[in-house]
Amino acid sequence: MQLKMLLTERFSTAMIALGIPSDCNPMLALSGKPQFGDYQANGAMAAAKRMGKNPRNIAAQIIQKVDLEGIAETLEIAGPGFINIHLSNNFLSECLSTVEKQKVTADKQQNIVIDYSSPNLAKEMHVGHIRTTIIGDTLARILEYQGHNVIRQNHMGDWGTQFGMLIAELELYLDDDNAELALNDLEVFYQQSKKHFDDDPKFATKAREYVVKLQSGDAYCRDLWQKFIKVSIAHSLEIYQQLNVGLNADHVKPESAYNNDLDVIVKDLMDQKIAVDSDGAKVVFLPELADKNGNPSPMIIQKSGGGFLYATTDLAALRHRANTLNADRILYFIDARQSLHMKQVFITGRKAQYVTQGVSLEHHSFGTMMGPDGRPFKTRTGGTVKLTDLLKEAVQRAEALIKQKNADLDQEQITNIATKVGIGAVKYADLSITRTNDYVFDWDAMLSFEGNTAPYLQYAYTRIVSIFRKANLDITDIQSNICITEKQEKSLALKLLQFEEVVSQVAIDCYPHTLCSYLYELASAFMTFYEYCPVLKTEVPKSTQHSRLVLCSLSANTLACGLDLLGIEVMEKM
Repeated sequence: MQLKMLLTERFSTAMIALGIPSDCNPMLALSGKPQFGDYQANGAMAAAKRMGKNPRNIAAQIIQKVDLEGIAETLEIAGPGFINIHLSNNFLSECLSTVEKQKVTADKQQNIVIDYSSPNLAKEMHVGHIRTTIIGDTLARILEYQGHNVIRQNHMGDWGTQFGMLIAELELYLDDDNAELALNDLEVFYQQSKKHFDDDPKFATKAREYVVKLQSGDAYCRDLWQKFIKVSIAHSLEIYQQLNVGLNADHVKPESAYNNDLDVIVKDLMDQKIAVDSDGAKVVFLPELADKNGNPSPMIIQKSGGGFLYATTDLAALRHRANTLNADRILYFIDARQSLHMKQVFITGRKAQYVTQGVSLEHHSFGTMMGPDGRPFKTRTGGTVKLTDLLKEAVQRAEALIKQKNADLDQEQITNIATKVGIGAVKYADLSITRTNDYVFDWDAMLSFEGNTAPYLQYAYTRIVSIFRKANLDITDIQSNICITEKQEKSLALKLLQFEEVVSQVAIDCYPHTLCSYLYELASAFMTFYEYCPVLKTEVPKSTQHSRLVLCSLSANTLACGLDLLGIEVMEKM
């Protein structure tokens, strides 16, 4: 049950019955302080202004009319017309008794296509790929949890001029069967092929010829290209597994998948007069995105030499997603630097009627991972940080911390815990920051067991599990009526009941940090509850103990569920 939605419905009904215009919102919000109730309805002021009446009088009429019997203990007017809502402890107890039987489900299930990760297969994945990958994956998990049909699309870059150079390099290793070995380190392979290209004119000529042959469908070049792509994808899939990300080989829909559509797209846009010839190139001019001088924004879809661009491929992908995959909503998790490009693609796609107005097109941009120097995160030598190296270091650092904190664990347990803690710490540090902001990568902060971090939340879960281990009880078997008598119990109950509305909000606006903040607040509320409300002490009556054990169980389950939606694992010992 979503408390905010329930209260909004009840207040809206009362306001309409009082003749208040139906577009006046009750403006339900969580109270900032307990003395102001649990929720506040702040819509009386706006309604009074609209009607030319006294806001406190309007608030008093709403209180008289609203049906909150059995839900609210008291309602009171504060200030110029705020309505403070103090919810009933019995009502909260009843809500909690059914919370595990209810799953967050959307009112209407949709086909939702999510474009995320999309590495360039010419090189290994680096830190620049982490945000798109884990933010996109979190939304995929949340939307699936709500019951939507989520279609992951990994739009990998597997086409372009650089592949002529790469397959020409790969050819050099075929005779002595060292092709697989040569591709073990894609970054090194790319660098040596680039050096070869720059230093050897014959090699450069062959590389250019191979680009043309590859794009013309030459079987030999296609075979070399496939060898390279196969190894590159395997590297990416290994990273996804390390990151506990749900992308697999079935989700790969690379640039090359749209090759046969590109001529069709260009011809169609020319026929519709959406694109025009400009010095031999085919260009879409968009007055909707004109600059301050009124010049329309140009988007090239075919170069004068006949080559296609990202815009052409993205339009083909958009058409495929809307018409073949029947998407109701298409989400792109691509960094902020591509904002203009995505606007151009969306506007053109709608003009060409590749996408109807009923399909939601959403570019959810994000900021950059920065180093301590305030610049994009690099190695000490200034190179790009490989994602595999970053994750390896995260696990190593976590292992050192786990050994310090718990010397009784064997090496297998330490390795398992360190993997979950290290990977979780890296992911949470990113997800807990407002998506559109840059953030500074800080090992000490992200691996801290205090504050808003993954280790703190994972530790909170293990602490709850340890309560049941100490009581020799199975956390899944606890069943009892909940009786809320203490304010710390009520605060925890309220926080537990807010999970649904938080998940629903993230599903709409795609800001995972909202869920992170909620989980941190939940863990903090539990710690306060546990400090002030004894659970296993002998002086605690059995009925109270059982009630509090249910609150503990619900807290553990909610933390585990929320972290799982973020792609972060929990453990029973830490």
